[in-house]
Amino acid sequence: MPEATFHFPSDFVWGCATAAHQVEGHNSNNDWWAWEQVEDHVEDGRRSGLACDWWARAEEDLARAAELGQTGHRLSVEWSRIEPAEGRFDTAALDRYREILRAARTLGIEPLVTLHHFTLPLWLAEMGGWEHPRAVPLFDRYVAHVVEALGEFCDFWCTINEPNVVVSLGHIAGIFPPGQRGFGAAMKAGRSMMRAHAAAYRRIHALQPPARVGFAHNMRILDPANRRSPLDRWAAGLQDRFFNQTFLTAVDRGWWQLPLGFGPALRLRKTLDWVGLNYYTRDLVAFDRHRPEEMFGRRSHKEEAELLDGGYGEFYPQGMGRCLRRLAPLGLPIYITENGIPDDDDDQRPRYLLTHLYQVWETIQHNYPIMGYYHWSLVDNFEWAKGWTLRFGLIEVDPDSQARTPRRSAYLYRDICRANAITPAMIDEYAPELRAELLPG
Repeated sequence: MPEATFHFPSDFVWGCATAAHQVEGHNSNNDWWAWEQVEDHVEDGRRSGLACDWWARAEEDLARAAELGQTGHRLSVEWSRIEPAEGRFDTAALDRYREILRAARTLGIEPLVTLHHFTLPLWLAEMGGWEHPRAVPLFDRYVAHVVEALGEFCDFWCTINEPNVVVSLGHIAGIFPPGQRGFGAAMKAGRSMMRAHAAAYRRIHALQPPARVGFAHNMRILDPANRRSPLDRWAAGLQDRFFNQTFLTAVDRGWWQLPLGFGPALRLRKTLDWVGLNYYTRDLVAFDRHRPEEMFGRRSHKEEAELLDGGYGEFYPQGMGRCLRRLAPLGLPIYITENGIPDDDDDQRPRYLLTHLYQVWETIQHNYPIMGYYHWSLVDNFEWAKGWTLRFGLIEVDPDSQARTPRRSAYLYRDICRANAITPAMIDEYAPELRAELLPG
């Protein structure tokens, strides 16, 4: 009897994702560059610096992506390059982004452009960032300039990347800019980002009616450490509602959902053409009354759990299917806009790819509208507060020499992209230990 091959839809998009500050280099006019200069803000004490030198060399890595069979690439544009001072727009920067997008198109790669990926121009950050009352109209104006300049080469837009992560890490945990630890300010910034998303959605469609506009939503599985404990279930549910559900409720129902109730109505309904899922891992949550700032939950993992590099999380592929099924009621096309693993020696990534993509395939079999997958990331890059300690790239990058070395998993992903399928031969070559799990019988 022939063994199963897991085929994906004929128009499925295969790509990778990157972010401007993490790869371009010398983005010295934004809040993250300023944040990096302060001691202890970055785990290994390093700076983004030249990063992956994409401002000069993006086309080289995009060519590598094309050679690896990819048909899409998600990248972001840097607001602080495009508008280095309030009201002053740099046409040379926009021209450079046009060159990059043109090159992607020439290589047969469709660009998905993210308009805000964590960084703010220094001039806006100094005004108060997302908490400033002018943040939304300023973002709207910036978006208009970008779409007018780049619309010839892109009609596929992501307004804001992971607003829940910006709120959680920048305004509650204090480990991202602006380094706050206050729930009230976090909610103010979150509402502002959602209004900015809605304004951008309407602006893009006014300028480019056929455009496809969405946002990238990070989802993390948050299960109770002890399912029999009502307190663990309560704490896990509270964290889940805040992190995973607040922003989805806002765009789906038009309400700003707080952990213990609802806030004001926002004009957000009908502002998504598609939704993006960024999924990596899960945590177990135990009730802890001494952690009100963390919604009374302490996160951990099972003792026997397989963990990712740097304590990043648990190897938990089932979470991919769980998140996709949770997004399905929105009734929108779903793109997996990020999914990957920090794995310097590449000993886990082949299994991670195969098991997570199997979850995607299995969900598609139930007629969920999953349209594409963007692996995080094409190349190793500056990983925010973790610096260069976490290596997510299919392609290894030495930040000092800028040398590129494809990891073994790059060739697995190439084979999947070219075949538009997972085959038994791939499993046998790259992760034979998965044969019994993925190819039973």
